[in-house]
Amino acid sequence: MSNWKEIILKPDDSIECAIQILEKSKEKVILVADEEERLIGTLTDGDIRRALIQHKDMGTHINEVMCKEPVVVSEKEDKKTILKIMKKNEILQIPILDSDRRILGLEILDDLLKDNIKLNPVILMAGGFGKRLKELTKDTPKPLLKIGKKPILEMIIEQLASSGFVNFFISTHYMAEMIHEYFGDGDKWGINISYLDEQKPLGTAGALALLPKDLPNHPLIVMNGDLLTKINMELLLKFHLKQRSKATICVTKHDIEVPFGVINHDDQEVISIDEKPTHSFFINAGIYVLDSSLVNEIKVIKHMDMTEFLENQINQGSKVRIFPAHEYWIDIGRIDEYETANNNIEKWNL
Repeated sequence: MSNWKEIILKPDDSIECAIQILEKSKEKVILVADEEERLIGTLTDGDIRRALIQHKDMGTHINEVMCKEPVVVSEKEDKKTILKIMKKNEILQIPILDSDRRILGLEILDDLLKDNIKLNPVILMAGGFGKRLKELTKDTPKPLLKIGKKPILEMIIEQLASSGFVNFFISTHYMAEMIHEYFGDGDKWGINISYLDEQKPLGTAGALALLPKDLPNHPLIVMNGDLLTKINMELLLKFHLKQRSKATICVTKHDIEVPFGVINHDDQEVISIDEKPTHSFFINAGIYVLDSSLVNEIKVIKHMDMTEFLENQINQGSKVRIFPAHEYWIDIGRIDEYETANNNIEKWNL
């Protein structure tokens, strides 16, 4: 049984407050309750991401975005019945209530299943030249640059391995032998690593043509090897499966402030003036989940970026969804970003 008292919030608490608790807790749900711990609703990572898509701000009260009629069970239900209810409703957590709706506990699907191994192939793109990092990548491939005491790619692998992923492929080109030597077959991390050696740069999607043809029939996770993030890959994968998408693109919010007053006009007549407005966009976070059938369509070994491949799929009618991330994320492409990542180690517990 989880330590549910630490994940109770009030309905007028903010989304920002909820995110702080979700990132620290294994439960990945907020229990919204009154003063007497009677359940009012629940708030999950998915609820928050839907709120972000609707451009709700971090100060929004959680009662505006929570699930007000969550699935619950009584204290009389046994674990077998609880597991059946959770599977039927496709939920990861379920509150246990007494007859007055007071919270008595919380059951978590992973704890009930007690089997966290994931056979989904994970493809990490580590073949780039890292030219924007200048002298830093002259003698070292970018994925082996250290953030604190560990290479970027090792931090990525450890995060994914801790979530139960065991089947890894690393795409290499620039200084490939150094990456091979450092990671070997993955035994050090309790995983299996194979390599996709690009004779010439193939791009994020083109490299997938080098994958073996006998992969397990599970969605694949594809991730750039120069990212540091706290994004929960398990939730990303479960979101993809629930949406029944062909592909899911992980996105993160990016704000651009116009440093001038913007004039809104109709012909020559001024309608309004927005002083230094901020525009928000979702940008590609370099993390994807692809249906295995989609990957099988990449048969010709040629250069192809993932954006080009997914745009083609969208034009053909394939369902492609976005998964908005609120967690820490940084793309280490420039020297200033590399320095920022090193400065954030303690703050973000990287």
